[in-house]
Amino acid sequence: MSSVPQSKDELFSAINSIFPKLMDDYRIVPESLSRKCELEGNIKGTQISVCDAVAYLVGWGKLVLKWHSLRSQGLPVVFPDTGYKWNQLGLLAVSFHDEYSDWKYEDLLKELDSTINELISLISSLSNEELYETTWYEKWTLGRMIQFNTSSPMKNMRTKVRRFNKSNGLS
Repeated sequence: MSSVPQSKDELFSAINSIFPKLMDDYRIVPESLSRKCELEGNIKGTQISVCDAVAYLVGWGKLVLKWHSLRSQGLPVVFPDTGYKWNQLGLLAVSFHDEYSDWKYEDLLKELDSTINELISLISSLSNEELYETTWYEKWTLGRMIQFNTSSPMKNMRTKVRRFNKSNGLS
């Protein structure tokens, strides 16, 4: 399998191979350390917490679901989101951190789990043609847009969380 999914089955496989491992890594982190800012942030030179890393994945997952919902209703979609341009993804990430800053760590993990399950249901409901054989946004297919915002950042976050766990003596 190429590192970039090219089909519905490969997209499922990419998400299902990384997501359970990432959740295991997140579950090792105690609530007491979940807001400790030691992970490399999305803006150069910034540090974020494990909670922020979860919020980032929740935020992007919900954004993908929003894009699909609006598009399937024939409504206009602002990419990446209202008030943000593609060159402002660091600021969009910060907005996700802010949106979930009052959430308990356990609730954030439940929200991530439920968001990823919604995305898996969405993928299940679509054909390979809808996901990978039809241009969905500019030159990108919907499958690629989902992958950009699920399995790819999950791999990145997993590296950061494993580094955090190791430096904090968690295993």
